[in-house]
Amino acid sequence: MKKETMTGRERWLAVLKRQKPDRIPMDYWGTKEAGAKLMKHLRLPDMDSVFKKLRIDKPFWVGGKYNGPELKDGLDMYGFKFRRVAYGNGSYEEVANHPLADFKSIEELKKNYIFPTADWFDYSHIKAEVEANPERIIQGGGSEPMLTYKYLRGDEQAFMDFIENPELMQYILDRLMEFSHEHTRRILEQAPGKINITYVAEDLGSQDDLLYSPAHIRQFLLPNMKKMMDLTHQNGGFVFTHTDGASRKMIPDLIDIGMDVLNPIQWNCKGMEIEGLKKDFGDKIIFHGAVDNQHCIPFGTPEEVRKEVKNNIEILGKNGGYILAPCHNIQVVGPSENVVALYEAGLEYGWN
Repeated sequence: MKKETMTGRERWLAVLKRQKPDRIPMDYWGTKEAGAKLMKHLRLPDMDSVFKKLRIDKPFWVGGKYNGPELKDGLDMYGFKFRRVAYGNGSYEEVANHPLADFKSIEELKKNYIFPTADWFDYSHIKAEVEANPERIIQGGGSEPMLTYKYLRGDEQAFMDFIENPELMQYILDRLMEFSHEHTRRILEQAPGKINITYVAEDLGSQDDLLYSPAHIRQFLLPNMKKMMDLTHQNGGFVFTHTDGASRKMIPDLIDIGMDVLNPIQWNCKGMEIEGLKKDFGDKIIFHGAVDNQHCIPFGTPEEVRKEVKNNIEILGKNGGYILAPCHNIQVVGPSENVVALYEAGLEYGWN
């Protein structure tokens, strides 16, 4: 086993700053069920032990703790009620109601709905948490307002709002971003310069193309994303942008507004082939993810996983700029042997 000369924090920062790490950093994304299955397979008591054994450089997340108005009737601060939906081998918490589905005007909304505020959160614990984890990259704050918007209005209504209710849509998105921006600002101010990554997300792609028109993305989503990216850079952090699916058409726009890291690199989606992404954008952004968990991790063999990891490192990791991880949450349907193979291959092929 080769000797490491960097902590996970140092390794991430080297890649983010276009410096040379001792080896490629490795991250983990997975569902709760997949994590429990992996712990059982490795006979380990918790995920921190898994990260240590597989030498995964998992970021440490910090955030505010809710201490706002009492939540009633099983609702969260937005008024969402969730229900757990089983999908055979696993389950997800899905929104069971859409609190703003029936609103027709901004005036009606102002009279009948209260948006969350950063005043509902306590941030005083963050400094101590950061100081207690000096060897881990620190992630804090962020935004994904369009996802919350679809929960508030319902998917079908949300898509129609681009055309039918643009003023209402813009008003709601702006209120959601105002909360996220102030929430993030208060998180970052607790540990100045020590929170390294902020998660700035919007899912822009489906399997084959964009979910929304480029014009609508540029009008409704990118300006608010830029506000969060600017805040991150002003506080010395890096922008970690998550956008699923076939989102290649918007990558230049995301770079222009301040994206530093692109996740999750679902290369099975149209236009997301890693050779082209590296050629066209490899000198501008860091790539995170790319190990296929639509097919390879859940349904392949350990050797096929190893082969893909090697290929990703050779292409995306050429001359730096790559953080090895699955291309979204590992699902419980796949064998844990494949997950172990992913990180063992990263340790075999990822050294500089």
